[in-house]
Amino acid sequence: MSRGTNVAQRKKPRQARARETVEVILAATARVLANEGHGKATTNRIAQVAGVSVGSLYQYFPNRDALFAALVERHAEEMWTLVETRLRGLAAKPVAAAVREMVVLVMQAHASNPRLHRALNEQVPRVGRLALIHGVEARLIELVRDYLEEHRREVRPRDLDLAAFVAVVAIEALGHAAVVHHPGRARDERLIGETTKLIAGYLCGSGAQRPAAPGTRAASRRHRWR
Repeated sequence: MSRGTNVAQRKKPRQARARETVEVILAATARVLANEGHGKATTNRIAQVAGVSVGSLYQYFPNRDALFAALVERHAEEMWTLVETRLRGLAAKPVAAAVREMVVLVMQAHASNPRLHRALNEQVPRVGRLALIHGVEARLIELVRDYLEEHRREVRPRDLDLAAFVAVVAIEALGHAAVVHHPGRARDERLIGETTKLIAGYLCGSGAQRPAAPGTRAASRRHRWR
């Protein structure tokens, strides 16, 4: 993004038909960016895929960077909503089990559309949305910190702010690296298991019980004892 480029949406759609048009344009932007790359994601190409005129596109977005910025904002908010809802449901679970579910959730969120994730990751600094991504990460750290407070007796670190930061950043970094640099690993049960051991071991010490993966013999044995 060149200095001074406007990436703000030109106007907010108020009527249902206008909102539908914006949705179609953003969906087309995601498809073109993921499947054809940044170089071919021109406003003309996006309008063509969306089935709208370029003039209609320009009513809402002044340039393609504004489209990318809106897409980053939507992607970040969708991921946050998914993660927040699921993580709040882990409040009663012991730390090792909660860590595993958090790892699975973050890996799945990154791997849901890996090509789009990689493409948007490249656009974040270009369209000035680093602060947005850091804000989502900060909210996630705060959520994990609240969970650790409720499970303080299980947790080895005394500084829960630092512990939440380490846990979230480590899981996010591994999930991001798996999707961006090693496609396919984000769904690898071995990576999920090793990441779980890493974070649960840090939080609970060497005595942390490793949660069994669904479908394993250990999981079946535990289920029979419930």
